[in-house]
Amino acid sequence: MSQSADPLYSIPAPYRRMENMHILFWLLKDIGWCMIWKPLGLTMIFPTLLIAVLITWRTRDIKAELAHNLAIVFWISANSYWMISEFFGFDTFRVWGSVTGKHLALLPFLTGLLILLYYYLVQKPRETRAAQVATL
Repeated sequence: MSQSADPLYSIPAPYRRMENMHILFWLLKDIGWCMIWKPLGLTMIFPTLLIAVLITWRTRDIKAELAHNLAIVFWISANSYWMISEFFGFDTFRVWGSVTGKHLALLPFLTGLLILLYYYLVQKPRETRAAQVATL
């Protein structure tokens, strides 16, 4: 078999277990939301968000991982806010014009999107150019 020129990215077993636990917490949070089980949904916000932040911190030296994991942190934040707005009934409350409490979840969603856009439009092309120069 030929070896790829791409660097290998491996995840240490304890990190992998943490990521798997993160998925479990995230699913439980969303099941709580779907079934309107407020205690479960609200309780699972903290461990889901905490592990997302820890994963982001641990992968901060790899720009691609940092960008994607930051986007996930903002996604979970937006998702959690949206759930809370529905649980406590301010999702339909008008904040400004036709913007409701639920629409405020767009702020963290868009923040995550902007981070990814920056990575793909600015950072990744920069890394690609630097790698091409290094191989000359």
